[in-house]
Amino acid sequence: MRTGSDAQEKLNREGSVPLRRPGQPRRRRRSARSRIRLAYALFLVLFTVFVLLDTFLIPRNIVRAGRKTGRLSGGGQAVVTEDSYEDDNIRISITTRRVENTTVYIADVVLSDPSLLQTGLAGDSFGRNLAEVPSAIAERNGAVFAINGDFFGFREKGYVLRNGYLYRSSSNTRYPYGEDLAIMEDGSFRIIDEAVVTAQELEEEGAQQVFSFGPALVNGGEVRVVEGEEVERAQITNPRTAIGIIEPLHYCMVVSDGRTRESHGLSLYQLADLMQELGCDIAYNLDGGGSSTMWFNGKVMNKPTTYGDVFEERIISDIVYIGY
Repeated sequence: MRTGSDAQEKLNREGSVPLRRPGQPRRRRRSARSRIRLAYALFLVLFTVFVLLDTFLIPRNIVRAGRKTGRLSGGGQAVVTEDSYEDDNIRISITTRRVENTTVYIADVVLSDPSLLQTGLAGDSFGRNLAEVPSAIAERNGAVFAINGDFFGFREKGYVLRNGYLYRSSSNTRYPYGEDLAIMEDGSFRIIDEAVVTAQELEEEGAQQVFSFGPALVNGGEVRVVEGEEVERAQITNPRTAIGIIEPLHYCMVVSDGRTRESHGLSLYQLADLMQELGCDIAYNLDGGGSSTMWFNGKVMNKPTTYGDVFEERIISDIVYIGY
């Protein structure tokens, strides 16, 4: 009498049932799982690379720059020194001072016409991830003086209106980015809330520039931020850039160094307190950190730095400048 084992051996010899070694199916399953895991890991790496490129490098939604607002062609013979400029229509004086262990550059600007306050775009175009160093944008536009803008190209929301041309009308109501600065056709400043006023309404009312970085530092002569307040997760002390208005056609533009032993940087509250001290009725926080740059007459006045050990201009989306 044959046992079950003998019968199985006969069947195997005759080829009816293939002989399988113990553990073979398990090894195949492990091999298949390994291939699936490898394919998934490769997909995640490629997807991450694409997201990073799309977010920071690949230009998108490109629109050529709209019209410039300058109505004057020149101001006669200019008197220029290392820290001042004066012609028939523009008067700029730049001073430096120490504030909270930080070097701060203060530009006092008086204009005869509001159209002399303009903005320039990287590559003369609006778009995400378009960027250029501030000095290159300033020189191409024939600027006398410039500071960095609000770096709109690295955000997908928030109003962008430049030199009277509306590029982006999608609102961002998440504080502080929904609190914008509008510069009107007469050169006056307004702090607006994107949840209340549309970009199209601002355009119809004659706004020439709208910045959507924020927050407002001073409004109606009163400081609008509190101690410890910050933009997102930024360090408390940082290089900073701010623009303010003292009276009609009289402006104050401030850039601070930071992130170094020599200059710690300013908090938003310290910056707001300084803008109030300088006599600003309205003052607004522009992009800071490594973007903070003040350029005058062919020279970068401050020490732009991202990490504190290398001093160089960061590529950005836009500048605010004085020029014809």
